[in-house]
Amino acid sequence: MRFTKPLCAAVAAGFLVAATGSAMAQKKYDTGATDTEIKIGNIIPYSGPASAYGVVGKAMEGYFKKLNEEGGINGRKVNFISYDDAYSPPKAVEQTRKLVESDEVLLVFGALGTPSNSAIQKYMNAKKTPHLFLATGATKWNDPKAFPWTMGWLPSYQSEGRIYAKYLLKEKPDAKIAVLYQNDDFGKDYLKGIQDGLGAKKSMIVAEESYELSEPTIDSHIVKLKSLNPDVLVIFTTPKFGAQTIKKVGELGWKPTMIIANVSASTATVMKPAGLDNAQGVISASYAKDASDPQWNNDPGMKEFKAFHAKYVPEANVADSSLLTGYNMAQTMAAVLKQCGDDLTRANVMKQAANIKGLQQGGLLPGILISTSATDFSPIEQLQLMRFKGERWELFGGVLDGEAGGER
Repeated sequence: MRFTKPLCAAVAAGFLVAATGSAMAQKKYDTGATDTEIKIGNIIPYSGPASAYGVVGKAMEGYFKKLNEEGGINGRKVNFISYDDAYSPPKAVEQTRKLVESDEVLLVFGALGTPSNSAIQKYMNAKKTPHLFLATGATKWNDPKAFPWTMGWLPSYQSEGRIYAKYLLKEKPDAKIAVLYQNDDFGKDYLKGIQDGLGAKKSMIVAEESYELSEPTIDSHIVKLKSLNPDVLVIFTTPKFGAQTIKKVGELGWKPTMIIANVSASTATVMKPAGLDNAQGVISASYAKDASDPQWNNDPGMKEFKAFHAKYVPEANVADSSLLTGYNMAQTMAAVLKQCGDDLTRANVMKQAANIKGLQQGGLLPGILISTSATDFSPIEQLQLMRFKGERWELFGGVLDGEAGGER
């Protein structure tokens, strides 16, 4: 069969268009991504009342540095830009706008704190910029219909609160419970969780005492709660106030059963400053391994984490649970970006973030898997109870689901 010159030219043009289309399909970029770089923005309280969490950002920075030294993600180096918001919502807005509009990042990852993320959530969604894997367990981050560009990472505070309620209903069904909580979305989320978990027995709560983040000390609140003589003190605070609470309870010679939120269960920044004697028997819940726990000494995931710590964040205390949190979160972010391949558009980043199927990470407890879907923006939904004994946390019971309440 003979082809005329015009037909040959048309066929050649067709092949060229197809090849060009294929090349374009292979590599797609939005602002913040190129053939060689992925810009990731972050805000963390390196200063201010929640500065104990600053190590989360340092761990993230260290992890991306490690990845870059190993060749990056699909050949691209990560440019991690992290700013201090001092746990201040107005400052969080200012720094986030700088990241999105001046630094032109592809996404904002690992922003810490319920107040800060609440302040930037509408802005990030209006800008259609991924607001991913937030370092806060507020339940509202799992709302893909209203906020399709926002996704949490930590187990929800309400789920955790329900787990504590179920424990109390089983082990101390006649107890009088006092709850100390931070007077913001963070504290109120936890409070709602334990209230919902107690259900018909919500009257077990004899006191709900709130404090303001601006208070230098919460000793007066502890004295007030002790006067009511509750059997159980539930502590829904950030680390600084968690340490203050446990220390003051010890100074008063008060002996309630104490339960403290996972976000304030750090051995290094809460239990030791509070005094190890005062911390004995405190109960919490976790989804991650404890680097100070000898049971993980020969665990491959923990060995990898400790090698990372020694090389990339040696100044941090390896026993600080916030260090492992930042490391774990950065691993999840890296896995999603790897899954994106050469389609580094903001829409595809969100699509892949909502398509995690049972991801296992070495820093998480056995049985804790990371999973998401287009209708479920809550990556971690299981926890295991633990009790402080000696100088470390000891796990007990099975892995619990805060939604269903059953062991898995």
